[in-house]
Amino acid sequence: MDGFLSAPRLRRILTLSVPIMLGMMSQTLLNLVDTAFVGSQGDVALAAVGLGSFANFLCVAFLQGLGAGVQATASRRLGEGRREDMAMGLNAALLLGLGLGSLLTAVGWFVAEPLMGLLNDDPAVVEVGGGYLAARFLAIPFVSANFSFRGYWNGTNRSLVYLATLVVMHAVNISLDYVLIYGEFGFPRLGAVGAGYATSISIAVGTLLYVGMALRQARGEGFLRREGLGEAARRVIRLSLPAGMQQTLYAGGFVVFFSIAGSISTEALAASTVLVNLLLVCVLPGLGLGLGGASLVGQALGRGEPADARRWGWEVATLGSGVMGLVGLALALAPRLWLGVFIEEPATLELAVVPLQLLGAAMVLDGIGVVLLNVLVGAGDTLAALILNVAAQWGLFLPLAWLAAVELGYGMNALWGGMVGYRVVLMIGVLWRYRSGRWASVRV
Repeated sequence: MDGFLSAPRLRRILTLSVPIMLGMMSQTLLNLVDTAFVGSQGDVALAAVGLGSFANFLCVAFLQGLGAGVQATASRRLGEGRREDMAMGLNAALLLGLGLGSLLTAVGWFVAEPLMGLLNDDPAVVEVGGGYLAARFLAIPFVSANFSFRGYWNGTNRSLVYLATLVVMHAVNISLDYVLIYGEFGFPRLGAVGAGYATSISIAVGTLLYVGMALRQARGEGFLRREGLGEAARRVIRLSLPAGMQQTLYAGGFVVFFSIAGSISTEALAASTVLVNLLLVCVLPGLGLGLGGASLVGQALGRGEPADARRWGWEVATLGSGVMGLVGLALALAPRLWLGVFIEEPATLELAVVPLQLLGAAMVLDGIGVVLLNVLVGAGDTLAALILNVAAQWGLFLPLAWLAAVELGYGMNALWGGMVGYRVVLMIGVLWRYRSGRWASVRV
């Protein structure tokens, strides 16, 4: 038997996970490029786009759960040797996402600015953020489709398809950012709102590419097959509902978090926007490895090998902790270097220095939680993942953050110290659940 994290198993993890990591890295780097573009427009634009981005995340987060359901079913069918049924969950998720996403777009276009008004009391932030958010809402049906396709390609060991599509999307987004934000080549100068339109157009382009890939590669795996669609839909809903609720409450927590930062000051909100984007960079290796590990665990369970599934999870978590620890160390040792890329105001930059150091120092522990949380979801244990995250974020972090940062007046350091504490508590809960082994008996 190969040793723990032996060369063949390491190669398999990296073959599946590296394209996912690169794809997710490209997505977050794109967010950072957007932040750098918008940062040139000043603190108001930066705060508005940060708050608007997470309000958009809140509105589409439930649809992200469809991707988790697709990945869980596709990887399990692959492990069972039922290749002809692998895409049935994808079919159901695309249909469900199209209906719900179209409804959210229709409603969201009209409520974008009032929604921003609920989250911030600065009229300038509300005006700019409302226009940005309305532009992002146009892409909600495409966002849903892209999450579902991502789950399918990752669950069937074809993460390179996901990566290749993202590269094209990002090239489109960056080009349109330049054109629409600054009004180049005869286009109107839209400022921060232009970044919203650029992102929405690039997401729609990605959906078209995914459909073309599926028509070429997945027709023999059940793509667009109507027979058995009802049963597939029921299975996807059962798995996706807790995952969607988890993502929605997680996103809602970030919106509340930004609201708390805005209650401290507009400068604190602008600094927190950059810190959250840098946090997302730190967790990318863990997310990519977690999604890869979810596929390996699901396939092992499909083969009827729970011991091997458990081993895959431990190995991927160990690797994720080490990689994320190194990334966090780089940020903690040179916080002003990284922050200076995105923040021009010296006072705003200084607000973010200690929080970034805290985040970086905790990444080695956060890596375990990020990987194993995704593994639980990939194994179909979506309800446990929901309960753990809600308890840590809403039961502990947000109430205490408001108390310490706003009511007691300790400001940014207390707010971000609470963020670090929340992620460590979540890691402990996820580790406890994984060690229990009960996730291996969930039916998918």
